[in-house]
Amino acid sequence: MLHLLGVNLPDRKIISRALQYFYGIGETTANKICKDLSIAPTVKVAELTEVQINELTNTLANMTIETDLRRQVRESIMHHRNIGNYIGRRHAMGLPVRGQRTRNNASTAKKLNGRWLQRRTIWTQVQQTPLNNFLEKFM
Repeated sequence: MLHLLGVNLPDRKIISRALQYFYGIGETTANKICKDLSIAPTVKVAELTEVQINELTNTLANMTIETDLRRQVRESIMHHRNIGNYIGRRHAMGLPVRGQRTRNNASTAKKLNGRWLQRRTIWTQVQQTPLNNFLEKFM
């Protein structure tokens, strides 16, 4: 098992499939990385040389993936919610954001957006102190 930038890549996987274990890298991006580094598409992770692993690490380190990308998405959602535009309101209500119907099929969006909203409200409740709650009542 190859451990690269905090992600375990299985040895038996083809490298283009193994790169998709990173959050933010899909099939197209994985194939492009393999092509740029001149790695054959049928090479498995265990067959990579040290030089190829170092080049791959340098390439992935320059990309916005994993924690940085998750932070960007979370900040974007919070930005939309703070300015109060349509997208932010839909996120806050746990409804589909990109124009999907809500008459019948919105269960997935309600699950995903609602779960994130619940985690966020729990976090804000933890941060509030009794003094802040008292001051908010009288201001």
